[in-house]
Amino acid sequence: MSITLTRRAFIDIHILQTTPPANLNRDDAGSPKEAIYGGVRRPRASSQAWKRATRIAFTTLGINADDLGTRTKRIAADLADRLAARTNLDEEAAARVAAAMLIPLGVTASTKKAAETAYLLFYGQRQLEQLVDLVADQAHALAELEDKQLKDKLKGLDVRKAITTGHPIDVALFGRMVADVPGINVDAACQVAHALATHAAELEFDWYTAVDDRNEKSETGAGMMGRIGFNSATFYRYATVGLHQLDQNLTDPAKAIETAAAFIQAFTRSMPAGYGNSFGHRTMPQLVALNLRTDQPVNLVTAFEKPITTRTGGYAAPSARALAREYQTIATQWGAPALWTGITHNFTDDSDTAAALSAAFGEPQAFPVLLDQLTDRLRALGQDQETK
Repeated sequence: MSITLTRRAFIDIHILQTTPPANLNRDDAGSPKEAIYGGVRRPRASSQAWKRATRIAFTTLGINADDLGTRTKRIAADLADRLAARTNLDEEAAARVAAAMLIPLGVTASTKKAAETAYLLFYGQRQLEQLVDLVADQAHALAELEDKQLKDKLKGLDVRKAITTGHPIDVALFGRMVADVPGINVDAACQVAHALATHAAELEFDWYTAVDDRNEKSETGAGMMGRIGFNSATFYRYATVGLHQLDQNLTDPAKAIETAAAFIQAFTRSMPAGYGNSFGHRTMPQLVALNLRTDQPVNLVTAFEKPITTRTGGYAAPSARALAREYQTIATQWGAPALWTGITHNFTDDSDTAAALSAAFGEPQAFPVLLDQLTDRLRALGQDQETK
């Protein structure tokens, strides 16, 4: 049976994850980013940092490189390399034709480096191949033309279509925004919130010194010294995927479902790498809850507007109970339960916490099983739409 995904559908991902002393995502002064929420200062990691970490995590999932995007100012050089490889043009001729091909696209060159665009452009390798397809059979003849003739010859090419079809999965998820050329923008199918501690935490500093291995005994003092800001926290992480928008960007319902599952896996398993060698902060989440909704995305960060406090036992378990209460409040008070819920967590030996989570999200499953259950539910949702 075929699948149709025209109905609005959102997959909300809720994660609780505790990190040890770390500097996941630094500010302009080099200290961990923070935010004031609920009247207290808390550790924070930006959505941009976690999106970048998620994109890197995609490469570990066995996803074909052609299905992943590149974000760079050097699209002209990338295009020239592919053009030369396909047509045997020399480096200079390929660079000249490639630069001319981008003119109809409307992408402006950098004022500092002519070989670069003025801004980062997010595109896929298959999209570059589609651009090469437009000129491959006439590349040598184009290279012989004068600049004005070359520019005029390329005006008729549908360059914009080549860059606005066949999106890689990360462009389809995170979108593309080019203010000067709105015609090539891609609406993001995914929103990622800033990760925020469920509790207040103080910024601390590690004062460090490094020893010069060649230092003579008669010499005193360190070879270098400095300080690094750090904190530790139980973070609430949230993202949502608009399945209908993802399908629109990819034009393939089955691939949209596959991509949504890949995003959840990559987002869950990813971690910003800031000062990773200094702190070795990589951990696994203690809880991942999924909600499938057809009304609107719902961020459950309001569970932590009143900061979690604890004298013993840590922050993770009371944070999990607060999350469960908030979901149930929204489901009952606002009449907005999710169409489907699923959860995996590490609180099975804590009877109170496990009971609260089961009442809100259902019985816990192993993470791979949870992803399979979601995928089956999404396929069923698409088949339901197809039959109506």
